[in-house]
Amino acid sequence: MEQFSYRIGLEDEDVRIDKWISLTLESLSRSYIQKLIKDNLVFVNGKPQKASYRIKVDDEIAFQIPEAVSPSIPAEDIPLSVLYEDDDILIVNKPKGMVVHPAPGHYTGTLVNAVMFHCKDNLSGINGVMRPGIVHRIDKDTTGSIIICKNDNAHNLVAAQLKEHSITRRYRAIVYGCLQDNEGCIDAPIGRDPRDRKKMAINNTNGKPAITHYKVIKRYKDYTYIECQLETGRTHQIRVHMASIGHPLLGDTVYSNRKSKFNLEGQTLHAMTIGLIHPSSREYLEVSAPLPEYFEHLLAVLET
Repeated sequence: MEQFSYRIGLEDEDVRIDKWISLTLESLSRSYIQKLIKDNLVFVNGKPQKASYRIKVDDEIAFQIPEAVSPSIPAEDIPLSVLYEDDDILIVNKPKGMVVHPAPGHYTGTLVNAVMFHCKDNLSGINGVMRPGIVHRIDKDTTGSIIICKNDNAHNLVAAQLKEHSITRRYRAIVYGCLQDNEGCIDAPIGRDPRDRKKMAINNTNGKPAITHYKVIKRYKDYTYIECQLETGRTHQIRVHMASIGHPLLGDTVYSNRKSKFNLEGQTLHAMTIGLIHPSSREYLEVSAPLPEYFEHLLAVLET
């Protein structure tokens, strides 16, 4: 277990302790630091403190970082569609029906299980043993590009870009109905649906800012094929936003009560393109995942 000890100077007075630690040790994420504090591993003058504690001159800060625990999640030889890979990051094309990371009672068959086999011990540990390498996610029935981080430095740098909304994320989707405008922007906060905690909704009281840009690729009789670009990355953002303007995603059984006449497994949504500043080269890298076979087939059916 690694131990650290510091004495606070005048220049750091009145800073929240969790923020001060994150500035002092940039390799640690704010959420991980808050977990250390919650687990009583951070001391101020010999006593545990809350994350909101504001440090004072001459405070003695001491904390411990436990040794990384090996995941009890099994590595599984599940084929991966690799779009890009180097020593820092792996970008894969996630298939439909695959969950990104394990959850209680569901520890196999996930992207994490596959990535652990593919990358062996080369994965960031910042998000804990359940989510090694995971810096963002897409829904089970959404296909497409997802970034896996192989070390903590890459994780921190990619996470910072996600936080400041500088990562390019372009999706393809098919929605019900014919959109009138060729392009548009939906700017509406998203939060938990107060009537159903399992769903997200436009929530002007407790929601977080969410912005989705969309443009029409092609119109069909009863459907529209669109591209969406995210400025933010809220849970179910495209699904909630498109439903909010009366054009829910084809196949989405959560945010639409319309019955699809096609045999679909969840929403028709594909994370096609992802672009970021590479954590080592600091050059812009953009990768695209081809449309899945079911999506191509559906477009062909709509054409006829």
